[in-house]
Amino acid sequence: QVQLVESGGGLVQAGGSLRLSCAASGRTFSNYRMGWFRQAPGKEREFVARIGWTTGSTYYANSVKGRFTISRDTAKNMVYLQMNSLKPEDTAVYYCNADTLTGVNDWGKGTLVTVSS
Repeated sequence: QVQLVESGGGLVQAGGSLRLSCAASGRTFSNYRMGWFRQAPGKEREFVARIGWTTGSTYYANSVKGRFTISRDTAKNMVYLQMNSLKPEDTAVYYCNADTLTGVNDWGKGTLVTVSS
């Protein structure tokens, strides 16, 4: 069973930065893609960023491209999301996700990011 535990959320002013962390355990992640999604109040969960565990290839939503950076530390089984130039519309619960092309799809419980104007 994959376990994903997010941390690093909080309250930040617009223009500020936060780094989210996701501690992953329970599997060997070599076949996984690791990602971050977010869900704002009253909205559906949306994709933010993804990274290939082995390849390190990254992919971003247009809304965060150039401001957010996803990375992973394979030795520590950690995934990070560095968020810069935060905007009030980035306010959401951020979820760590692990999935594979064979249909595995696991989620953390989320961490709240609030960006004040």
